[in-house]
Amino acid sequence: MTELENSRNGAGLSIGIAVAQFNEIVTARLQEGAVAQLRKYSVANDAITVAHVPGAMELPRIVKQLADSGHFDGIIALGAVIRGETSHYDYVCAETASGLAEVSLHGSVPVMFGVLTTDTLDQAISRAGGKGGNKGADCADGVIEMINLEKQI
Repeated sequence: MTELENSRNGAGLSIGIAVAQFNEIVTARLQEGAVAQLRKYSVANDAITVAHVPGAMELPRIVKQLADSGHFDGIIALGAVIRGETSHYDYVCAETASGLAEVSLHGSVPVMFGVLTTDTLDQAISRAGGKGGNKGADCADGVIEMINLEKQI
């Protein structure tokens, strides 16, 4: 039996991070968590590129461009969609998730989905460095693991 190793060694890796500016009180914390975690795993500061987009709906487009550029080993997409009084929330969540899944599945590099979809601002803050952890940091863990796993296949 062959078992592939799970590694969080980020030395020599180049990571792109796409961050939605909408709900910046949340997304800035997600970005901080992701960058701190990447540095923890030896990803060099100059090997991290952050691209800011207006909102979650713009994430799939910039993530695709980052992935297609050939400059990155993996991409992290960060955003926060908080439910409002209209169905806009449902469309933004569905289309953002679908677009990012498409890039991840058919693109050349792994893409981590760090878009919070919550009912309240408090829930989002909890998942962006509060008692619910930091989804940005979790995505940093995941992207390094996926890159290293794919190298073994």
